Amino acid sequence: MRTGLYGRGALFDTEPPGLAARLVGLRPFQHGTSPYEHPRDLPFVVFAGARGLGRSAVLAELRAAYEGHTPVALIDCEEDRFARCPAGRPQESWSPLSQALVTIAEQLAEPVADAGRIPFPRLATGLLAVAAGGWNDRDVPRVRREAERILLLNDTGSWAGGHTRRWIGRVSARLTDPLTGPLTGSPSGTGPVVEPVVEAALEAFSEGVSPTHRRLRKAATWYRDHPNAGGSPKLGLLLLSGHFRAGGDPRAHAEGHLVRALLADLDDAYGGALPRANRPGRPVVLVDNAQTAPGTGLIGAVLRDRAAGVADRVAFFAGLRGHGHPALRNAARGTLSGLARASGWEPGGTASSRALLVPLPPLSPDDCARVVETACRGLAVPSRLPRAAHRLTAGNPLGTALLAESARRNLPRGAVTPGDLLTADLGRGDGDRAACRELLDRLVPDGCRDAAALLAVAHDRASACALASALLPGDFGTAGVLALEARLAEEGLPTVPGRFVGDPFLRALLLLELYRGDPDHTAWRAAHRTLVAHYTDAPGTEAAPDDRGSADDGARRVLYRLHHELALGATEPAVTHLRDAFHRSAPAQWLSALAFLASAPYHPTAVSEAVTVPEAVPAAVADDRPPVALGRVGTGPRPPDGVDTALHLRVRRLLYGVWQVTDPLALPDPVVAERLRSELEHLSRLRPADAEPLRRASRHWPQDALAGRPLRVG
Repeated sequence: MRTGLYGRGALFDTEPPGLAARLVGLRPFQHGTSPYEHPRDLPFVVFAGARGLGRSAVLAELRAAYEGHTPVALIDCEEDRFARCPAGRPQESWSPLSQALVTIAEQLAEPVADAGRIPFPRLATGLLAVAAGGWNDRDVPRVRREAERILLLNDTGSWAGGHTRRWIGRVSARLTDPLTGPLTGSPSGTGPVVEPVVEAALEAFSEGVSPTHRRLRKAATWYRDHPNAGGSPKLGLLLLSGHFRAGGDPRAHAEGHLVRALLADLDDAYGGALPRANRPGRPVVLVDNAQTAPGTGLIGAVLRDRAAGVADRVAFFAGLRGHGHPALRNAARGTLSGLARASGWEPGGTASSRALLVPLPPLSPDDCARVVETACRGLAVPSRLPRAAHRLTAGNPLGTALLAESARRNLPRGAVTPGDLLTADLGRGDGDRAACRELLDRLVPDGCRDAAALLAVAHDRASACALASALLPGDFGTAGVLALEARLAEEGLPTVPGRFVGDPFLRALLLLELYRGDPDHTAWRAAHRTLVAHYTDAPGTEAAPDDRGSADDGARRVLYRLHHELALGATEPAVTHLRDAFHRSAPAQWLSALAFLASAPYHPTAVSEAVTVPEAVPAAVADDRPPVALGRVGTGPRPPDGVDTALHLRVRRLLYGVWQVTDPLALPDPVVAERLRSELEHLSRLRPADAEPLRRASRHWPQDALAGRPLRVG
């Protein structure tokens, strides 16, 4: 596999052939052919997932793998050229999908290997009729530019290409001549002139015997089969143009015929003995950000035609933000690893069953390590950094790549921890481009970052509404919370109980952004104080003893309050709660509470508790958690009389230790991780009757922490 991507071998492998080779019929980055898994009916492959999981990278790599070996086209549906009608062109004669078809055809037309350019006469003829719906004699230069661009889709680039271009010039001149052209058939500037344009084009197509004329005559004849055309090519083209101008469902049907025209032209290029010998494999069309127009229209048109028995020879791959779309309701679903040797796909009875939806998985810890090591070749990489990078990013490919890029630049400058690397400058020469800022620009939906950073502190909709009410503009309110919640779900982000922003990597970035948002960290403190008050004052904190659901809710609210107090640096309430709950909670429940409290974000400047550092410890320790966890400093206030002081101090050390080794912005300290083992073993002896969860935690937690895994509880 000659790809710069990691964890995507099931797609790009060449021996045995991966999914791409089996669908395209060519091995990636090679000239060798590969047996087809689906000789006739093939799936429309859609890679799905949230931002940063590598959909765009996979599509770009597919283009690189096949460019020069077979016709390839790649479009990004979020580009500006698909978002709005070009200046001066009437909206009724343009759509994102019609623009996409021109862009795709222009890319597919390029000659590859020993085969020449592919002409698109059917598509050119249909697009000419559609474009004519917006033509008049007020802007003849624009009309001529549009006509020439469309007619150039029929250029084969052969030795006769000069003749073809001269013919195109003559036809476009005929269509736009201010004295004799068809634009004179309508009063100046009034309405469409489709009929005279179609008549003039058909006349120009039929007047010669060159290959160009023959192709265009054949293409025009194709439109006689248009519904209700009655065998008349002219009527078929007029109906196509009229339906396009009508908008709505008629336009969707017209766009479907244009898509079919593109695929029919490709079928011609690959038909016959000689062309097939020169064109091994299949052409490849790649559609990024297909959740927006024109992607949805293109996918729907292809799937409907394939379900209706209109076969094509194109290997389609698309990238979809999120995990589904109405057009893919009945799509087959598979895992990338499960497609390594065979897709197992079979078409069903619906159009959407012709699609194969493949969620892109995150990178594995080993993949993440390879990304970091490759980027930092020649540098001394801290041994714990690759695993810590995976713990922070949860295998997000974009996050891993940018963290590795920051490591390459900033490890020699003393940045070591993931938090340091996130906040260090990437050195791209465009001002403050810290990795965290770059990531948020690319991972958070437009216009949502400030609100998302604040609401990432929240645990659920109610606490998010409390934050919005207290700290966001008055017009945001509950409606804004609901809208952001829906937007995050549409983006494909997971829903996790206890977290308003369920994706752990995105939440860590947003919380870091909130903390860095102002020099005094005012917004950070205000957010946590607001939720301390919310969980202190709101009803439900005190649970009725006979109401289990209410009791659970009350306990959860207490933990949420302590979590935010801990983020503000008030550690003693959390220590006291864990100490008092140790003997009256089930061990697994107690361990879960400990792990949750220790997930509070940590920033040294936010810690208000004074810690006395002895001379044996350097005075400039930025992170005070390791010395406290190891019992060297920071015994804290003296516990009340009658309290088991040894238990109190052990719980305190344990809290600080878990807080340090699970912090996604820190490198887990191996000495602290090993200390967890002894602390938990000692605690297990205090609960001999039900000590097994504590004993298991004493074995698993040090391993989990150093491996970058979530702590196992139970």
